[in-house]
Amino acid sequence: MRDLAAGLGYLAKGQRWVARHGRWWAFGMIPALITLAGYVVALFLLGGWAGDIAAWATPFADHWTSFWQDLLRTTLAALVFVGGLLLSVLTFTAVTLLVGQPFYEELCEKVDETEGGAPTPPDVPLWRELVVAARDSLFVLVRAGGFGVLLFAAGFIPVVGQTVVPVLGFLVSGFFLTLELTSVALQRRGVPQRERLRLLRGRLGLAFGFGVPLVLGFLVPLVTVVAMPGAVAGATLLARDLVPVEEEPGADEEPEEGESPDPAAVPDVPEYRAQQPAAANPYADNPYAGNPYPDNPYAKDSYSGAPQSTEPNPYRSA
Repeated sequence: MRDLAAGLGYLAKGQRWVARHGRWWAFGMIPALITLAGYVVALFLLGGWAGDIAAWATPFADHWTSFWQDLLRTTLAALVFVGGLLLSVLTFTAVTLLVGQPFYEELCEKVDETEGGAPTPPDVPLWRELVVAARDSLFVLVRAGGFGVLLFAAGFIPVVGQTVVPVLGFLVSGFFLTLELTSVALQRRGVPQRERLRLLRGRLGLAFGFGVPLVLGFLVPLVTVVAMPGAVAGATLLARDLVPVEEEPGADEEPEEGESPDPAAVPDVPEYRAQQPAAANPYADNPYAGNPYPDNPYAKDSYSGAPQSTEPNPYRSA
């Protein structure tokens, strides 16, 4: 439950971050708007061609009565359009991240800078980053599609298909949406795709708490465009939890007033002991130890043996 609440908290923190940095919120919406425009055009064309696609797929109904023929082809055309709409919902995030790779790279870097401890991104060209992002998105879509087929088949199970399967569907969608959104920040940290998958599997509550509310919110039209910058910012904060980066203090950083310096940062000072004389120093020993004149003629009093007068000295004080 703690990870579940933490994931929801990261989602809220990301939205608050872009609310405080309005320029970056508008900057992050550019890829989503471009992708949305492309999908609107594609869905408009699909809606116009859905009837032709249904007629092309059902040549066996050409000789049916008009009622059954129209019913079959109208139903099939509606399923084609709904299928295209569902596919657009599932792939919108992946395509937006692919289109907005340079944009979201800058956004992630800004979030890291404001939070401290920004990692050094790998030195790879932009085209290489786009290829890696496309490969990773395809990896996620294939896995998500596999789960989607299983859940679709399980939906025909009585009771379970109407209760458990929808819940599992939201959980799976939330997990893979979190995997997609954190891919930008984790790619900057040099974490490969399979390692990202392993990290999120170890923190399922964190992934569900972040991704499931987004899946529910993305069902509302235009919420995806508005919430995408905050979702990327929140995913960056979540990635910092999964792969923390410690900021190393600079060598010229001085401790604050009243704070003792770090012993590891103090340079080694050579220890000066009592200086020892050089081996060949002639003055190392006492120069008088080997004095060739041991009997100093001036060391004795030369008047010590002189005769002494018995008369009192008038100049001598008593």
